[in-house]
Amino acid sequence: MAIMMGLVVLAAFVLVPTIGTYLDQRQQITALTQAVEVSQADIAALQLQRDRWKDPAYITTQARERLYYVKPGEVVYLVDNDLAASQVPQDAAPVSSTVEQTRTDWMAQLVRSVTEAGVAQTVKAPTIGILDPSPAPSG
Repeated sequence: MAIMMGLVVLAAFVLVPTIGTYLDQRQQITALTQAVEVSQADIAALQLQRDRWKDPAYITTQARERLYYVKPGEVVYLVDNDLAASQVPQDAAPVSSTVEQTRTDWMAQLVRSVTEAGVAQTVKAPTIGILDPSPAPSG
């Protein structure tokens, strides 16, 4: 019985480090397998990007967007927005899907507005609490 117990203890001393090494190696294999899968996904993405760069239309688009290249004779207008990103209005849906005609003659309104502005008398804005800047008569 003592011999049997000694063999069990000896087997435990021999097998415990071996099982620990086995489990460590399994964890390493799993980690490396995941790393290979991530690398393969990266390779696929890079190949897709390489294929895109072979397309002349894509190259032209990227040159226009990134480097502001233009074709001869084209004019580029750069709009600098001074608003914060949260203040920039989002694209809204169209107000109406149909085109409506105005009921008034815009040309007549334009002419009337110009002529009224030309003949209108300018009125001095009232000043409240400010003394008249004209000099007082000295006497």
